[in-house]
Amino acid sequence: MSMRETSRSAFAHVSPIQTRWSDNDVYGHVNNVTYYSYFDTAVNGWLVDHGALDIHAGDVVGYVVETSCAYFNPVAFPDHLHVGVRVVKLGRSSVHYELAVYRNDDELPVAAGHFVHVYVDRTTGRSAPIPDATRVALVALARDGRALAAVESAERNAQHTREARA
Repeated sequence: MSMRETSRSAFAHVSPIQTRWSDNDVYGHVNNVTYYSYFDTAVNGWLVDHGALDIHAGDVVGYVVETSCAYFNPVAFPDHLHVGVRVVKLGRSSVHYELAVYRNDDELPVAAGHFVHVYVDRTTGRSAPIPDATRVALVALARDGRALAAVESAERNAQHTREARA
């Protein structure tokens, strides 16, 4: 199934987003770049709410290294949006999210995309393992077997690494 046909129920989490007057562009609809802000708000809101992201003092932070968005129908202020979030791949230091934006009570998305976080040490900027608390929050966003298999494999690898260090 394409993301264009993905219902809200396919997502582990759906975050409400209120459009703002300033989201509209001169064409009278939400500007394309604004959707990336919606993606960031939905994902990082989930992580903050679940104790997995300390934006001010966390030793490890996620950088967005890849992103895309496909647009199916326009939205405009004062639409109420809902952003579906799910994890489709979870690695040692990266996570791949799929997202879809729904307008008001519509069952099908007006836009859909993905982005990838790579976790890095805040001080050095070098790749770092996803912290355990973050991993727990991300596992909760994994809805299909493929993502869960990747999560389980990553968890086994992390456990073997911890045991080897001990």
